[in-house]
This record gives sequence, C-alpha cells and structure tokens, in this order.
Amino acid sequence: MNISKDRPNYQYILLRFLMPMVVVLFIPLLSHAETSTQKPTVRAFVYTEVQNSVPFDQVPWKIRNPIISSQPGFISKTWLSGLGNNSVGGFYSFDSLENAQKYVTEFFPSGARKQDTGHTTRIFDAVVVEEASRDMKSAHFGSNLSTKPEAFVYTELQINIPFTKVPWKKRNPIIKKEPGLLSKTWLSGVNTNTVGGIYAFDTIENAKHYALVSFPKTAKKMNVSMYIRIFDARVVEEASRGMNSPFFTSQIQNNVLNNSEQSKNKFISFGGECIKFTRTER
Repeated sequence: MNISKDRPNYQYILLRFLMPMVVVLFIPLLSHAETSTQKPTVRAFVYTEVQNSVPFDQVPWKIRNPIISSQPGFISKTWLSGLGNNSVGGFYSFDSLENAQKYVTEFFPSGARKQDTGHTTRIFDAVVVEEASRDMKSAHFGSNLSTKPEAFVYTELQINIPFTKVPWKKRNPIIKKEPGLLSKTWLSGVNTNTVGGIYAFDTIENAKHYALVSFPKTAKKMNVSMYIRIFDARVVEEASRGMNSPFFTSQIQNNVLNNSEQSKNKFISFGGECIKFTRTER
C-alpha cells in the first residue's frame, strides 16, 4: 500500500481554505490603485502666446517643463508653435480659477519680461463648458483621440455671451462635420464671456480650411470680430507629452483601454494552481 497516496494533502486543503480570504483582501488594493491614479478636476484653462519667432527645436522646453509643471494647481500643458510665424505658446489646464489667475498674472509675465517680449494670455472657465466639450470628444474631459493631431486651431470671438446662452447643442453637430476634426474644447472667457475653442485636426490642411474658411463664415454671420491661430502639433509632441498633454497622452490611454477586458480578470498563482476572479465594477 502506498501510504503517501492515501495521506490527506494538508497543503492543498490549507490553500483552498485561504484562497477566498486572499482574494477578498486583494480586490480593495486594486480599487485603491485605480482611484489613486485619477486626475484632478480641471476647473480652468489658460491660453498663452509670446510675441516672438523661435523654431520649436530651439525652444528650451526640457528646462522649462519642470519649472512650469511645478506651478500651483498645474494639471497639463500642450505646447503651441505658430504655423508660419514660429510664435511660442501653450494651452494649459489648472485645478482652480485662482491658480490659473496666479499663473497669468505673476509667473507668465515674469518669464515674458525676461525674454523682453510682449505676450497674450487668456483665462477660461472650464466648468461651464464641460458638457458641451464632452459632446465634442474633448481630450481635456477624458476622450481618447484615435489619431495623433497634426495641427491645433485656437479661436475666440469678440462677443459677450454667458455660456449658458451659447447654442452649442445646435453648433456641435455642424462643427463635427468639419473634415479631419478630432476634438474641440469649448472656451468661455473669465470676466468677458468671450466664446471660442481649442481644436485638434488630423492634418494641417484640414486645420487651415476650418480656420480660414469655415470659422470666418460663422463670425461673419454673427457680425463679430475674431481671433484665430493655427499651430503645428507635430513639432510639439515630445515636449507636450512631458507635460501630460491630453492630446498626446490619450494615445497611451487607448492602449490601456484596449486591454480593459483583460484587466477585469485577475489571476493569482499559488503553488502552480491559478485562481481567477472577476473584479466587481463600481
């Protein structure tokens, strides 16, 4: 008689007993890891542009990025390089209006003064435009771009309209039909209620068509002056990735989302035996 075959496998019995407890303890850790990586809420946007002409490969962004990202309330920055004029600027998101105001009234003017150049700054209320922007697949409100943008367009109308009165539900379907449009974040000026947007396009040509043909037609119908800028997104990609730009980090997020189903099913191995459990969605 083989005694070893008849003897109970105490190790296996103990393992089966402990498995449920390990799983129960492990699930909250996964949930905590997920929630701890959530981004802060965007409450304000800032647009800047310096009156200079510097090819972006000569911009010392590796030196500037750590300094800019350490400013109070900073969430992200997309570097901007003017198409045709090489102006240098940025589109930022901040966690509060107060921190955005501090950036444009203290930090940024100080930097422009050191460069001995004029500059433009704008602050926008991110809270009031969230719903309208989400409908336009705004990268700043969680949408993941399917394609890397080749160009950005910045627009602003010289008009005073509280955003609650902007007919964005009528405008969005029309704007969505623009060739090559990847996303739009609506803009509503703080204190001024100006109306504008920051757009991402798949090609320079499509961005030009919108900025030079489509948008001016809209401004003419409204009989208002306009402010339009076109930026080359290709040259700022690396610098912007280092500043958590949602236009470029969304490409990484897409890879994670593609594996989301796999991430729901976790496996733990104990002594060669695998246990599969499904994380409960909240």
